[in-house]
Amino acid sequence: MKLHPSPYLLLTLANLFWAGNWIVGRGMRADVPPIALSFWRWIIALACLLPFAWPYLKRDRTVLLANWRWLVILGILGTCLYNALTYIGLQQTEAINGLLLNSFIPIVIVALAWIFQGKRLQPVEGIGILASLIGVVTIVARGEFQTLMQLRLNLGDVWILLSVFAWAIYTLLLPKRPATHPLAFLFAIATIGVLATLPLYLIELSGGRHITPSVNAWLAIGYAGVFPAFLGFIFWNKGVETLGASRAGLFIHLMPAFGILLAAIFLGEQLMRFHFIGIALIFGGIFLTTVRNLRR
Repeated sequence: MKLHPSPYLLLTLANLFWAGNWIVGRGMRADVPPIALSFWRWIIALACLLPFAWPYLKRDRTVLLANWRWLVILGILGTCLYNALTYIGLQQTEAINGLLLNSFIPIVIVALAWIFQGKRLQPVEGIGILASLIGVVTIVARGEFQTLMQLRLNLGDVWILLSVFAWAIYTLLLPKRPATHPLAFLFAIATIGVLATLPLYLIELSGGRHITPSVNAWLAIGYAGVFPAFLGFIFWNKGVETLGASRAGLFIHLMPAFGILLAAIFLGEQLMRFHFIGIALIFGGIFLTTVRNLRR
């Protein structure tokens, strides 16, 4: 019997898993170093993915090899830098902050497409980008104008913003991906991401940062590999395939909502006034930049 789960359920679960990934990265920062978590997460995901991707890897190997340059770029951006920078940032900033800053991704994509690809920016989109930018600055500055004047930024927030730009560039370059089965493509860029992360992992080890052996540490790594990296990507891809990118893309805004709830439950983090201001500005900007496409 074949199961046909709702694409709405799949997209919701994908964002729930991804939100949990931020909680794990923050909650286990003392026991699992950031690069180690990124490296072993994708090792586990590759082991889970291999049985499903193997037939398509054999079928599409010629196309994959012919497009290895694009695979290297996408693998480094999507499965190496984005994850590593995120986990590094979570060493120094709260999960709620990171999730809200991550919500800035749709705006960064629009802005970069306008700057580098010449895509026409509508006035309402410009206003949306500005509103979301102010929201991000509000969160980074902790709602204090004096913080900006004295340039006392939380370094963790900076790392998160760098990860946002890595994912935005990855997304803009996705049209360059080779015409292969999605599982073959995911396995290829995940493999490249692991290889690119390995030197960083060795540097981390040489600096004396090791995984603290414990049940919680291994459960955290297992969760990050099975749910966000493996199931999250598969559920997301299936949902996008069924509903289309425009409708599915709106579900990514569930991630900060789930994350805030999970952070309050598992990490004891509290929402401050500047969080609410930043949320309102970021999502207001996202609404302005997407309402035109929704009308279409």
